[in-house]
Amino acid sequence: MALKVVGAGLGRTGTNSLKLALEQLLGGPCYHMFELIAHPQQVPLWELAVRGEEVDWNALFEGYAATVDWPGCAFWRDLITANPNAPVLLSTRDSPQTWWASMEQTIIPALQGPMLSDHPDLMRGQKLVRDLFRTRFTPDFANRDAAIAEYERHRDDVRREVPAERLIEWQPRDGWEPICSCLGLPVPETPFPHENSSEEFGGKVERSIADSERALDS
Repeated sequence: MALKVVGAGLGRTGTNSLKLALEQLLGGPCYHMFELIAHPQQVPLWELAVRGEEVDWNALFEGYAATVDWPGCAFWRDLITANPNAPVLLSTRDSPQTWWASMEQTIIPALQGPMLSDHPDLMRGQKLVRDLFRTRFTPDFANRDAAIAEYERHRDDVRREVPAERLIEWQPRDGWEPICSCLGLPVPETPFPHENSSEEFGGKVERSIADSERALDS
């Protein structure tokens, strides 16, 4: 099954909320970094991608209706080529500074701190994510100015390269309407989900890793 939506927005732009929203709209799972934590068997495929080697994207995303967040957003060009009929969802924040403030509280400490699990499979996944940020984002990802410059470059590249009729621009305050309008779907009566705030991030990551450890050891 080809992806129905390709998410090109970087992490900390409401991507966990988008994951839940797209799953509700499309009736299928949406890939997100938490999926990689839950399925460490996919790490070797992402290692190929990070090294710039050939990847069967359709096989990697088999069974998924959409993708948002890392690691997929780092390969948005490959994914829009592999899924030529899928709209491209560019999620951003109201300013690069707002995005960085969220990154600085969440992802940056996770990347710079000790490994969050000593399980070999999950340690391999954590190393992958650190390599991903160094090689597919910026090696200075922990530097405010360098990270913001890369955020802006990424955003501008997507806007320039994706045809306007294929691009959905979205910010967390926008809710359902821009997505439903592009997909030709009715706006749900339920509120748009808002998940994984900066305050919730650490606990959510820890629970996801604990769940994956239990699954690997069972």
